[in-house]
This record gives sequence, C-alpha cells and structure tokens, in this order.
Amino acid sequence: MKTENPTAPELASGEKRSRKYKTVGISTLSAAVIIGMVSMAGIPAAFAAEAKVGLGTSDSYSVLAGQTVTNTGSSVLSSDLGVSPGTAITGFPPGISLGTAHAGDAEAAQAQSDLTIAYDDAAGRAPTALVAGDLVGQTLVGGVYKSSGPLSVTGTLTLDAQGDPNTVFIFQSASTLITGSNSSINLINGAQACNIYWQVGSSATLGTSSDFKGSILALTSISVNTDSTVEGRAMARNGQVSLDNNVFTAPGCLTSIPTIPVPTTPVETPPATAPVEVPPPATEPPATQPPATQPPVTQPPATVPPETAPPETAPPVETSPPETAPPVETSPPETAPSTDSSQNDELAKTGTTNSILGLGISLLMMVIGGLVLLTGRTARTAHKH
Repeated sequence: MKTENPTAPELASGEKRSRKYKTVGISTLSAAVIIGMVSMAGIPAAFAAEAKVGLGTSDSYSVLAGQTVTNTGSSVLSSDLGVSPGTAITGFPPGISLGTAHAGDAEAAQAQSDLTIAYDDAAGRAPTALVAGDLVGQTLVGGVYKSSGPLSVTGTLTLDAQGDPNTVFIFQSASTLITGSNSSINLINGAQACNIYWQVGSSATLGTSSDFKGSILALTSISVNTDSTVEGRAMARNGQVSLDNNVFTAPGCLTSIPTIPVPTTPVETPPATAPVEVPPPATEPPATQPPATQPPVTQPPATVPPETAPPETAPPVETSPPETAPPVETSPPETAPSTDSSQNDELAKTGTTNSILGLGISLLMMVIGGLVLLTGRTARTAHKH
C-alpha cells in the first residue's frame, strides 16, 4: 500500500496555523496573568469617569435634617440651614447661618425630597472596588467604593484625582461612618470636595477636630463633634443633625485645574536715545614763550677827574721863568663795555685808581716845579753875595 507524503506547501500551511494558535494562546495567558497580578497586588486602577450625584435643591444647604437641628457654641454655616418635616432649629444664635434658615417650610420639604433622590442614586451606583473597615493611610483614585459594613477614617485618607478636577468619589456604607479625632481627608492632584459623596446606611459621627471633605447623605442622623470642620454638607433624611462649635464651608467646584502663572520680572527696555555728540576737547593755543631779552647793558657814567685848584704861589721874582716840562696829558682810561655786573665793578675800581694816579702825578709835578723855583732863587742869592 502506497503512503502519500504531504507536499511542501501543505506542510508550510500547517506550521503557520500551529504557530498562530500558539501565539494567540500565549497572548491570552499573558493577559490573564497580568490582570491577576494587578488584582492580587491591590493596585488601584483608573476607572471610567463616574457621573456626579445630582443633589437638586439640597445643593444650597450646609445642614439639612429630617426632625431637628441643634447647635452648641459659635458654629458658622456658609450656606442654608433647614429641617423638614420637623420644624425645630435650636442654637441659632449663637450659631450663625450665612444662608437662609428653612424650618418646616416648602423649600425645606423640596430639599428633603431631592435629598432622597440623591441618596438612592448614590446607593445604587455599581461599585468599582470593595472596601471594609478603616480607610486610614490609603490613597484612592476616583470611583465607587462599597462597604458591606461600617466605614471609619481614624487618621488621614488621601483622594487622588490624577489631574482631573471632575473626578468623582462615592463611598457606600451599609451601616455607619465614623471619623476619629484629628482625622482628615487629604485631596491631591485636582480632587475637589464638591465631587465627594458619603452615602451612609444609618448614622454618621465626625470626631473632635476632624477635617472632613464631601457631602454626607445619611439615612438616620449626623453628629458633628466639637471643633470639627466640614467642606461640604451634613444632610440627614429622617433624624437630627447636631453641631458643636463647627465651621461649614461650601465646596467650590472647578472644571479645570488653574495654572499658576510664574511671576516674571519685566525687562525694561530703555527708550532709544539720540547719540550725544561729544564736542572735541578744547585745544588751548600753544603757549608762546616771549623771546629771551638780554638785560640792558648799563654803561657806567664817565668819571671826570675832580678839578683841583692850583696851590697859591709866592709872587714871582723877576727872574726868567724856569723851564718847565710840558704837562703830561692824562686821558681817562677807556673802559670796555661789559655785560656783566662784576665787570662794571672792576671798571669802576680801575677808573677810580686812574683818577688818583693822575692827581698824584699832577701834585708831583707841582712839587717839582716849586723845588726848581726855590733852587733858582737860592742860586741868585748866593751869587749876589
């Protein structure tokens, strides 16, 4: 019997189908493993955006009760205060409501009707996660969190909107909601109190100095203990709401996260200014030095020898006059001009010396003449004798 072997194209086709099935199987298995790991790890997932709970006219109330509202101390409510079908409101004043007080009137009745609708809406939402007991220390993203028993927050609970300010948080408690003293609800990444709802199957109690966020929709009653603050609402369908020196603020709602502008220092551009023409530096005319002047040469005054009167002589004897030598002509010494004061002094000294010398020669000649006359006279006398 002849056995037919499959052709090469048939083998190739079979191998492709086998690989395809293996790939699909591996992908499906991987996805299942990943989903299981995430579920086991308890990592909160981002659920589809939850719609807000419509509060109707009850949205304008800080406190709304079914039977009565009581207050101790200086509580301050930022919005309306109401009760219906009951009519009792006590403790206002000293408590203050910045809105309008409605005690058993039509407005309060309508608000209670809208509260019932809102309560049923919150209780009927499909849960996205199951929680139980104390939520302290947890960080939860938007969604519906259902508890089959009581819920409590003894410390800090963080709600993370992950950058979406429209993120909604709904907590469903089958019985009670209790917060511890000094507990707080911390909102991050755009989470807002206006989008937080606490649906409570019986009663809610906020511990002393709690910092609470969101709207409490309780079936029976609500007790807000001393010095607690609420950013939101306390609304009880059937029972009372009791206050003790509390502060309620209306939860503002933003649809987008505002961006905080970074302050910048404006750079001031100086106005364009025409170039300033700087005049060339003033040049002083070159200082001209006066030509050096030679001090004038001062000629010493010509010195005239003093005229000396001839000495008185005895009357001549009638004798022939003796031969006298011709007088020596003395001319004043020529003084060379000098440009120096020392030379002038020397010239003055020389002139004085020559004058004295000329005077001396004149006197000597006169003496010699007198001696000649005397000698002749003596000779005559001797001759006569």
